[in-house]
Amino acid sequence: MKRWLSWSDGRVVLLALDVAVAAATIAVSLLGGDPRDQHPALYVPAVVVSGLALLARRRWPLLVLAVAALCLLAGVTLLPVTIATYSVAARHGVSWQTGAAVVVAGATGNAFGVLRQPGGFMMVALVLGFFVLGPVLGGLWMHQRATLLAVLRDRAEEAERARTLLADQAVFAERRRIAREMHDVVAHRVTAVALQAGALSLRAPDEKTEQAAETIRATSATALDELRGILRVLRDDAPASDAGPGVLASLEDLVAEVAATGARVELTLPDPLPAVPDQVGRAVYRVVQESLTNAGKHAPHAAVDVRLAFTGERLAVEVTNRLTPHGSAVPGSGYGLVGMRERVELAGGDLRTGPTGDGRFQVSAGFPVGRGE
Repeated sequence: MKRWLSWSDGRVVLLALDVAVAAATIAVSLLGGDPRDQHPALYVPAVVVSGLALLARRRWPLLVLAVAALCLLAGVTLLPVTIATYSVAARHGVSWQTGAAVVVAGATGNAFGVLRQPGGFMMVALVLGFFVLGPVLGGLWMHQRATLLAVLRDRAEEAERARTLLADQAVFAERRRIAREMHDVVAHRVTAVALQAGALSLRAPDEKTEQAAETIRATSATALDELRGILRVLRDDAPASDAGPGVLASLEDLVAEVAATGARVELTLPDPLPAVPDQVGRAVYRVVQESLTNAGKHAPHAAVDVRLAFTGERLAVEVTNRLTPHGSAVPGSGYGLVGMRERVELAGGDLRTGPTGDGRFQVSAGFPVGRGE
């Protein structure tokens, strides 16, 4: 719409106003003109042309002023010239265009309109002041007002950009603070657990204790690696990149760790594993990890089926387990599914959880990983 109305500043309201002004100008000229001493055959066409020219006064005010001045030769009133003069001053402000408009309006008004008025030079001054000076002052005021509004708008936008920058800096500082706290508290504690588990595995009185200690040590080492990755993201704000199938391949280690605790988990992966964005790979890993944790809490000893399917444009993840009459007494925070859904949505995917109707509970997630993504 703005492209088609570019000749009228691109706004329908302003176009409607200009149409009303043009119609009123034509009506006043037809009712107030006196073509008897001029060119009666040209009077009505000149009135119409001068009125219709006002529709383009916002885009080409000088051209409209020239047309209105020429139409004065046919006896048209000074009203089109007055409106055109105001438009020149409102668009160009204090400039040579406004000066030229004052000269043209004064000359044409004096030559074709003012000298015909009774009252001598006093009437000439009054008429020129009303039809020339008044419109110019009004147009200059509108120009200055528009300039002031533009400056205020630019300042408001600059202030908004500054607020956004400050907010980003605050977020970055908070991320670094969280990273420091996680490193100082969590990483040190997990490192202590890994060291103690390693020492226990060396001094274990029997093979079963040694295996359990080794499992704790390996799990702690994996947690430290994952924690380092999280800290790297928090500190550096590194963008996601194509990480290949490495993150998906680590699902085998995850399932092996869970199976080492006595759980029954079956993993089905596509062959070959697809290369997915790093953010998608981490989201898939967390979905499977959280689903296995929930299955162990709420359906202990139930078989869990983990399936990944790749169609070329979409990666689907399904974790299914049978519902049991009673779960374990392990407490939960209630934020597992919420965090899982947020992570999936951040990766551009969707998540569905709930009973399937045949006595099973299923977590299903889908991620777009096609070439166009």
